[in-house]
Amino acid sequence: MILLLALAIPVATSKVCAQAPATEAQVPSPVAVAAAGKTQPTEQTHKHRFWDKKNDCLFAGVGAARTFDYFSTLNLRRRGDNEILLTNAVVDNHAGFAAIEAAGTGVSIGTSYLFHHYGHHKLERWTSMVHFGLATTGAVRNYCLKTAHPRTTP
Repeated sequence: MILLLALAIPVATSKVCAQAPATEAQVPSPVAVAAAGKTQPTEQTHKHRFWDKKNDCLFAGVGAARTFDYFSTLNLRRRGDNEILLTNAVVDNHAGFAAIEAAGTGVSIGTSYLFHHYGHHKLERWTSMVHFGLATTGAVRNYCLKTAHPRTTP
């Protein structure tokens, strides 16, 4: 499911950002210079480098939240409960489950990069914030669940 989302985002954003080639009729005329002493509002773009300090912190937070989710899910399985999003066989394979968690972090960073590349800088930041929040909420939920006690027949 995540792979489909990762493939759909570039296709959707390329269609949104695509522009028709400019023709002679579409070329804007030169802008007239304003009179001296008057200032015109300029449109400021909020361009920034992708690996800036804020994104570094957000990506580290996503990685930490996914690590927290990894350990909380293993704790959940040790207590005899079942994972609801993945099969128990996947979770019980610790190396495979760690790779899935790392891949989730990578997909989040890749999605942020796509938003950055196409100029959607708010969505770039929000991707990491939402991912951090959801992963942390899931991990906390795992720790809050009661331990499953198997039924014993006397």
